[in-house]
Amino acid sequence: MEEGLGNHKEDRVGWTALQLEEEKQGGGSDGRSFRRILRLFFACMVAGGIQYGWALQLSLLSPYSQTLGISHSYVSLTWICGPIAGFVVQPIVGYYSDRCTMKMGRRRPFILAGCLVICISVMLIGFSADIGRRIGDTKEHCSTYTGPRWSAAMVYIVGFWFLDFANNTVQGPARAMMADLSSAGRHGPNVGQSIFSLWMAIGSVVGYLSGANGKWHEWFPSLKTAACCDACANLKGAFFTAVVLIAISMTVTIYLADEEPLDKDAVDTSSSGGGGCAVFIDLFKSLKNLPPAMYKVLVVTAVTWLSWFPFIQYNTDWMGREIYHGDPQGTAAKADVYNAGVREGAIGLLFCSLALGFTSFVVPRLCRKLTSKVVWAVSNFMVFVLMAAMLVIGIVSMKGYRPSLAVGLTGPDPTLKSLALAVFALIGIPQAVLFSVPWAVASEVTAEEGGGQGLAIGVLNIAIVVPQLVISLTVGPIDGAFNMGNTPALCIGGAFAFICGVLALIWLPKTRGMSNNAVAVAGGH
Repeated sequence: MEEGLGNHKEDRVGWTALQLEEEKQGGGSDGRSFRRILRLFFACMVAGGIQYGWALQLSLLSPYSQTLGISHSYVSLTWICGPIAGFVVQPIVGYYSDRCTMKMGRRRPFILAGCLVICISVMLIGFSADIGRRIGDTKEHCSTYTGPRWSAAMVYIVGFWFLDFANNTVQGPARAMMADLSSAGRHGPNVGQSIFSLWMAIGSVVGYLSGANGKWHEWFPSLKTAACCDACANLKGAFFTAVVLIAISMTVTIYLADEEPLDKDAVDTSSSGGGGCAVFIDLFKSLKNLPPAMYKVLVVTAVTWLSWFPFIQYNTDWMGREIYHGDPQGTAAKADVYNAGVREGAIGLLFCSLALGFTSFVVPRLCRKLTSKVVWAVSNFMVFVLMAAMLVIGIVSMKGYRPSLAVGLTGPDPTLKSLALAVFALIGIPQAVLFSVPWAVASEVTAEEGGGQGLAIGVLNIAIVVPQLVISLTVGPIDGAFNMGNTPALCIGGAFAFICGVLALIWLPKTRGMSNNAVAVAGGH
């Protein structure tokens, strides 16, 4: 989920011709400085395109998979590819992008290849119902058929896996390239990574707006087919825009990110005999030499993510089921209600992203005043309260509800819907802490003990992908065993959030600052 283990301290690539020209001309004017920062800003545009696709994936794909026949209890299993991709792809891609000697530069070849695979993957997902119909699914019209479509589900899963692997292929080199370009210029890595985070915020906001839009099938009626009705056509339309935005942002980034080819003689091949596997060998060797405090940071990080993944996987599904009383595998009317809830959930995630963006400016100051451990602990207690609120809202919404007595598209209770949206918005506050403070604490601990930042990134990545794998394998079956919708998953998340808040107060070392390197790796998925 985070970047690979490349060492970028000696990187001096990109922008050289531009810098030399400016130095010859005096190179210190405000106008030239503004042009440099503007070029750096647009060179990072691909981050916004990728995040747009991530937002669609997070808000739409869990609900959509259920319309293909994948039961609610098995939806979490489709997300196994996330931790696998984060653990395997990013370190290997980071390793080889550090050593790439192509004329395009070190990072751009991986960005280009990854974006092309993303475009193919989202088209596979968007057209999975149509492809499934062609290769063996029912010929009955989607407006009347509510059963499973297993061929479409297989196409969807293949596209989903390729999408996750491609996203990880692009994200690491794109962030590393920003570190390269900003370090080679006069801005510093913190400026480059701040621009990267800004593009991620822009991509999230626009992506959730697109996911909440229910008019794609009206604007482009040709998206609807016998196998793909309104909700499917809306997803298809949103993913079409993702292809367009990714293609545009990738082109702008590749054109403006003027990387210099890496000299083959400058590549250190002394430790590369094991290829990409050397990354994992070095990573697991480093686990034996961790500073004592780092083990506590790892445990608290792992428990933190155990509390978050149930929300990440089921947020819009919760809105569609518990608040709107819809059913993705029910009658046409029930499916329409469910899809309306999913779109409302995407609006809630938009509010979440806005709250996250505003809070990100405050988190460093809070850490300096209260210490990072207190901020981390308070954020987890806040997650516990918000997940408890989701449980209460869901229970109240479902209390006395009888599907047989429900009348068409009456919609949810307005008060409960408003409360649900408020919870989505407020959870963006602790999410800002999630995306920054753990990396800050790990960075400071390793720095104080003489460790490297690569160590902090690589080891913390394990503490993220392992909890995601655990949640993906267990939460869905637990939901199915109790047959209570998303209630068991939220209970699990809330319990881990409370435990993590206590552990953070007891175990974490007292740290106040947030180093540039820590801020640089904040964010992402």
